[in-house]
Amino acid sequence: MADYEHHSYDVIIIGAGGAGLRAAIEAKQRGLNVAIICKSLLGKAHTVMAEGGVAAAMGNVYEEDNWQVHFRDTMRGGKMLNNWRMAQLHAQESPDRVLELEQWGALFDRTKDGKITQRDFGGHRYARLAHVGDRTGLELIRTLQQKAVSMDIDVFMECKVLRLLRDDQGAISGAVGYWRPTGEFITFSAKSVILATGGVGKSWKYTSNSWEGTGDGHAMAMWAGADLIDMECIQFHPTGMVWPLSVRGILVTEGVRGDGGVLRNSEQKRFMFDYIADMFKAETASSEEEADKWYDDHTAGRRPPELLPRDEVARAINTEVKAGRGSPHGGVFLDIASRRSAEFIRRRLPSMYHQFMELAGVDITTTAMEVGPTCHYIMGGVRVDADTTATAIPGLFAAGEVAGGMHGSNRLGGNSLSDLIVFGRRAGMGAADYIEGRSGDITLDAAQVQAIINESLVPFSREEGENPYDIQRDLQELMQSNVGIIRTGSELDEAVVKLEELKERANNVIVKGNTRVYNPAWNLATDLPAMLTVSTCAALGAQARKESRGGHTREDFPKPDAAFGKVNMVLSQENGGGMNAPVKVDPQPILEMPDDLKVLFEEAK
Repeated sequence: MADYEHHSYDVIIIGAGGAGLRAAIEAKQRGLNVAIICKSLLGKAHTVMAEGGVAAAMGNVYEEDNWQVHFRDTMRGGKMLNNWRMAQLHAQESPDRVLELEQWGALFDRTKDGKITQRDFGGHRYARLAHVGDRTGLELIRTLQQKAVSMDIDVFMECKVLRLLRDDQGAISGAVGYWRPTGEFITFSAKSVILATGGVGKSWKYTSNSWEGTGDGHAMAMWAGADLIDMECIQFHPTGMVWPLSVRGILVTEGVRGDGGVLRNSEQKRFMFDYIADMFKAETASSEEEADKWYDDHTAGRRPPELLPRDEVARAINTEVKAGRGSPHGGVFLDIASRRSAEFIRRRLPSMYHQFMELAGVDITTTAMEVGPTCHYIMGGVRVDADTTATAIPGLFAAGEVAGGMHGSNRLGGNSLSDLIVFGRRAGMGAADYIEGRSGDITLDAAQVQAIINESLVPFSREEGENPYDIQRDLQELMQSNVGIIRTGSELDEAVVKLEELKERANNVIVKGNTRVYNPAWNLATDLPAMLTVSTCAALGAQARKESRGGHTREDFPKPDAAFGKVNMVLSQENGGGMNAPVKVDPQPILEMPDDLKVLFEEAK
């Protein structure tokens, strides 16, 4: 290992968002030697984009709220495709994790009697999102980061991991990466690895994801031999900015709607009443006030139609735009100005106020926002054990957005932040328990390491070839148009073929210049294999799931199919696979729910 920098740890955690930080804290508390590796800078993880709150059935606003109702909401939001055990643990443990954050210094907004206050969010029966204005993700990251730093956990910032390593027994042994600023290679040996790498959104043209969201963890897990599940289930958040184009896709928190904002089309009609199936049509009301009153009378005033689950709201907006009732720049209007005072908006939604004022020149206290669906979150991910977050590969664990199963086919708003802290903690526990049973020294295969390094350097050796930015652009256009919010069989068939063509082009990518120092083209070239791998998985899963369910909508199969509701789409490669290795799609039965939980759905109104 003398030719490149090398480090040895008990646990390495790839990713420094909420899940990664919480896992690191837990493993360190167990007395382990822990390191965090992050692609960007500490504190810049995509967790900060989760602005609205942390979902936890604390009962501070509605005493009747409890974990059983939260569990039921989560399962129904996921259209019952969820891993029920993950949803159960999440609902049971999230209140304790929120209180833990408070003990570590998080400053949540308060009720008049001093309790942590909770706001309404889509798909939740009761107001259950603990929040810090509309900057909750930032507060979560700040709190966990300060806790981790105080514990002397090593952090490797701006470090890109290329591949995971396994020993001759098939267990995880470490990882190979490089420093992004210098291009110098680095290796890590570890008794266990926790993936907390986030999402895949940068393979789509319009996304709320930052540049890091290239699916590295999903791909590395699959290449190492782990399974992925339900990669076709991708959430298009209903409200991203649509203007100006330079900021298209930037998230507009669901907290705007939770605090009273409503959606209107170009006719200024509050159209979401039209999408309450078999309940109500807005045109039967003589006024918006009458529609509001009808809905309040039938829902105890708890959840306006703008707070239906995200998949339903996103499809409704998409329908309005396609019908020619969209805003001037291809979205719809989100109006809170006519519903709340300027003082209320600035106090409850400070980030949104400044975001629109600075980026779009729009004062949301007086003017409606233009918003539209944006690729936001992937429900699919690495298949894990609910209690330990262990994958099929000994020593490899996954938590947060990179892990599949918790959210089924559609995630409820606010469940992401509680997912991070519940399963981040469990990943740290799982890794620590695994290490207790692992004996012997960890050694890396020098030939395997060198082969990974050599592969990453090939683009420098070519005299001519493809520009990585051209491939990225064509990939994003393809995924947006063919594997977007609405899919059809013919478009998915075309996507699968074109993805293979893009892989051939990526095999011939060239990076100009003879230095790896501050070379963004090379950085992108190393991201492309993961982007193409996860895109292939999404397209193949969507092709195989011939129904519409949650975040997956097939125009040619517009309704749910009970048979598909009983299976996860499991995707795999042979161990040692990579971008060019074939992906197998295998529908497998979902985990059967026990009778004591089934009864919760029978009793519900």
